[in-house]
Amino acid sequence: MQQRIDVTKVSPAIYQAVSALQKYVDQSGLDAKLRELIKIRASQINGCAHCLAMHTRDARKIGETDERMHLLDAWREAGVFTKKERAALAWTEAVTLVSQTHVSDEVYATVREQFSEKEIVDLTAAVAAINTWNRFAIAFRVPPQIEAKQIAA
Repeated sequence: MQQRIDVTKVSPAIYQAVSALQKYVDQSGLDAKLRELIKIRASQINGCAHCLAMHTRDARKIGETDERMHLLDAWREAGVFTKKERAALAWTEAVTLVSQTHVSDEVYATVREQFSEKEIVDLTAAVAAINTWNRFAIAFRVPPQIEAKQIAA
C-alpha cells in the first residue's frame, strides 16, 4: 500500500489540532487501558490497519493482554470485560456507527450507570479522536508500522 498524503507535512496545523483533542483525552482521567480498548474497537469497526497495529502495541505496553484484545471484536460474548468496559465498548460502537444506529437510549442508560456526565463527555471525545485518526489514516492510506520479524515472506 502506497501512502497518498502525509498529513504531518502537507497540513501540520490539522495534525496539531487533532493531536490537541487526543492530548485532552489522554489527560482526561479515563483509564489508560480503557482508552486503548476504545481505540482498538473503533479501529476494528473502521478497518484501520495503521491504528490497529499502533494501539494493540500500545495496549500491550501498559499491560493489556493479547487474549482480551483478540476477544475485543466479540466483547458481548467474551466474559473477560468488566461491566464498565462493556458500557464503554457499547458507547464506542454506537458513536462510531452513529450514521447507522444513532445512539440509543438503552446504550446511553448503560453508559450512564457506569460513568459520570463528565466521563461520558470524555468517552465521546476519545471515540471522536480515534475516529478522526482512523479517517485520516484510511483516506490517505497510512501503512501500519509492523516489526520486521512479524512480516510474512
